[in-house]
Amino acid sequence: MLTLTSGFFEQQVMDRVVPFASVYIDGTGSFLPGPAVDNSAIDRFVAPVNRMSDRIKRRILKENGIRTRHYAIDEQGSTRFSVTAMAAAAVRACAAETSDEQVGLLASATSGGDLLLPGLANQVQAELGWAPLATTSHHGVCASGMQALADAARAVDRGEHDSAMVVASEAPSRLFKCSRFAPDDYDLDFDAHFLRWMLSDAAGAWRLSAAPPPGRNSLRLHFVHSVSHAGDYPLCMQMGLPRQGAMGWLDHANAAAAERSGALLLRQDIRLLPHLFDVGIHAYADLVRGNAVDPAGIDHFLCHYSSERFRQVVKDCLEKAELAIPEERWYTNLSTRGNTGAASIFVMLDDFLRERSPAPGERILLFVPESGRFTVAFAMLEVVGPDAGGRKPLRTAPGIRESVLDPEPELAAPPPHDPGAVDAARQPELAQLLLDLAAVWSDFRSRAWRSGPVRRIVTHTFTREDYLRWMGDWIPQVREGTRWMRTAVANLSDRYDALRTLIEGHAAEEQNDFRILFEDYRRAGGAISDLEALRRNPGGEALNAYLHARAAQADAVGLLGAIYIIEGSGQRLIPALLPLIRRQLKELGPVFRFLHYHGENDMAHLARWLRAVELVLDRAPDRNVVTADIVDTARRTAELYLMQLEDAA
Repeated sequence: MLTLTSGFFEQQVMDRVVPFASVYIDGTGSFLPGPAVDNSAIDRFVAPVNRMSDRIKRRILKENGIRTRHYAIDEQGSTRFSVTAMAAAAVRACAAETSDEQVGLLASATSGGDLLLPGLANQVQAELGWAPLATTSHHGVCASGMQALADAARAVDRGEHDSAMVVASEAPSRLFKCSRFAPDDYDLDFDAHFLRWMLSDAAGAWRLSAAPPPGRNSLRLHFVHSVSHAGDYPLCMQMGLPRQGAMGWLDHANAAAAERSGALLLRQDIRLLPHLFDVGIHAYADLVRGNAVDPAGIDHFLCHYSSERFRQVVKDCLEKAELAIPEERWYTNLSTRGNTGAASIFVMLDDFLRERSPAPGERILLFVPESGRFTVAFAMLEVVGPDAGGRKPLRTAPGIRESVLDPEPELAAPPPHDPGAVDAARQPELAQLLLDLAAVWSDFRSRAWRSGPVRRIVTHTFTREDYLRWMGDWIPQVREGTRWMRTAVANLSDRYDALRTLIEGHAAEEQNDFRILFEDYRRAGGAISDLEALRRNPGGEALNAYLHARAAQADAVGLLGAIYIIEGSGQRLIPALLPLIRRQLKELGPVFRFLHYHGENDMAHLARWLRAVELVLDRAPDRNVVTADIVDTARRTAELYLMQLEDAA
C-alpha cells in the first residue's frame, strides 16, 4: 500500500504540470453556424417529445442562463454545416489573423465527427486541401480539446514542428433534431431529456508557434494540466448504452434495434455532477498546493461550465477554499453561445480576446471540467508583446508562483470540500492543515473508488451477497465508533473541555446508528440474528484496534484526522454510490436507510468537525505538533479503511 510522505503529493502534481519552454498562441478563430436561435425558437429545431418535455425545458433554461445558441441544422433537421466544415471554417478564420502558411501539425477534438472513422483531423485536412502533414484526432467530451492542445504544444515545444493548428468542432444538434423523436417513439428519462436544451454547435481554432509573432501581441502557453479520474467514478455522460443494461449499440442485432433501445441517446447522470466540481476544485487546489498557480496573480479566469447554476457552485467552492479569483475577473460567453462541448473553451478565448483586449503581462487561467468519466483540465496563458522573444523559465512568469522548484512551498489555502470559509491570513495553521488533509483525502478517494465492494458497485456487478458481506463488516465498525470516541473524551485534559462537550454530543447522536444498519442488514436477508455475533474482517479489526489504541492515549486530538476520513467517506462517497446500489438491488426494497442517513447528515458532521479542529488549535500548546498528528492519523486511518474495504471483497 502507498503511504504518502511529506512532499510526495506536491511532487505528483508537479510531475504532471510540465512547463513549456516556448509555445505561443499567435491566432484564434471561431465559426458559429447560422443565425442565433433564442429560447422561444428552440422548439423549431429541438421539438418536445412528450408531456414532460416542455416542463423540463423551462426548468433547464431557467437554470442554465443560455439565451441564444447556434445550430448547424435547419428547422427541417437537414444539416447545413458538418462538423468537418465548421472546423475548416474556424481554421480559416484563425489563419486569416496570422498567415496562410500551412502548419506542421493539425490536432483536432470532437465528441462526434461526421464519420465514425477516420479521425476528424484527417477530414479537416481534406476539407482544407492541405498538403501532407502530421495529424492527431482526439475523441471525447469537453476536455478533449485541451488534450489536443497539450499534444500539439508538446510537439512544438520539443521542436518537432515550428507551428501547429488545434481545432475543436461540435454539432450535437443532429442528435436532438425533431425527426429523431417522433411522438411516442421514446419514453425519455430525465437523463436523456437534459442535454437536449443544454448543447449547441460551434467550432474554434488556435494556432501555436514556437516564437511570438512580430508586430503584435500573442499568448504564451505556460502549461496544460489535464488529468482523467475515470477509474474513480461511475460513468456520467455517454452515448452508446441504453439507460438500463450493459448492451452497447454495436451489440444489438442492427442499428435500428440499437436506436429503439435508446442506446443512441445522449445521456448525462446529473446526480453525479456535484462530484465533478469536487474533483475539479480539488485539482485546482492541487495546482496551488504544488506551487504551479497563484490565485492572486490571475487577471482573467475563463471557466467552461454548462449552466449558470454551476457558476455559483464553482464560485462557492473557491471562496470556501480561500482560493477564489474575484468574480469581476471571470469571463464567459455561455449566455450567447451556449455549451458547445470541446469547442467551448476555443470559442470562449476567441470571443474574450475580441471583447477585452488584455494587455501584455496579464495572465489568463483556463478551466475545463468534463463529465464523461470525469476529466479536469487547466491551462495558463500570459499575454506577451511583440518584443517578447526568447525562452523564459516557468518560474519567472507572472501569475505562476516563483517557488515552483523551492523545497519549502508557500502557505496555500484549505481544500474546497471542507465546510466554511477559512481566513488563511488569520488562521494559517488551520489553512495549512486543511490543505494537507486534502492531499490525504484525494489519494484515499481515488483508491476507495477502485477497491473492494465499491468497484463492484461502479461496474454494476454488485450482488445481495456483496451487500450483506459489506454490511456485516461495517456494523461492528459503526458500533465501535461511539466507544472509541468516548474513550478519547475521557482521556482529554481540562484544556480541551469545550472539545469534550462537542465530541460527547456527536457520540450521543451516533450511539444507535449501528442498530439502524443492523436492521437494514436483516431486512436484506442477513443470516446472523444476534448483532454481537458479527465480526469485523481483518482490515476492520486492524482499524478498530488502531482507533482504540489512539483513544487510550492522553489528549488524542489527532483522532480528528480519523473522523475526517470516516465522516468524509459518508458525505462524499455514499451519496454517489447509493443510487447505483439501489438500481442493482431494487428487489430488496427499503434496506438502505442507514446509507441514506449517512450521506444526508455527514455534511453537518463535517461542519462540527471543523469547529472541533478550531477549538483544538485555539488551546493546543504546540499547534504544529497537533496538526502533524491530525494529518498522520488521517493518513493511517485511510490506509486501514482501504484495507477493510479490500477485505470485504
